[in-house]
Amino acid sequence: QVQLVESGGGLVQPGGSLRLSCAASRSISSFYVMGWYRQAPGKQRELVASINNGGLTNYADSVKGRFTISGDSAKYTVHLQMNSLKPDDTAVYYCKIAFGSRSYWGQGTQVTVSS
Repeated sequence: QVQLVESGGGLVQPGGSLRLSCAASRSISSFYVMGWYRQAPGKQRELVASINNGGLTNYADSVKGRFTISGDSAKYTVHLQMNSLKPDDTAVYYCKIAFGSRSYWGQGTQVTVSS
């Protein structure tokens, strides 16, 4: 079992910034993908950004140029720097790690963008 510990959510004004972090509880496979998903009320969970053990990144079109994902493969941690936040970014953000046929989710952290 792998636990993911998330931190960094909160309330921010439009145009502001937040940094989310996620750490795995133990070492895992050398080949993995870690990412951030979000789910707004009444909407499906969607991919925000992901990064693999080689540093290859992927972003949703809606966050390109505003969000940056980074990771430390030795520590199985991933960070999401969110800039120029908009009210539409309001959601619960979930960390996920996938390796082989297994995947694990964090419990989620609330991000609210409001004036």
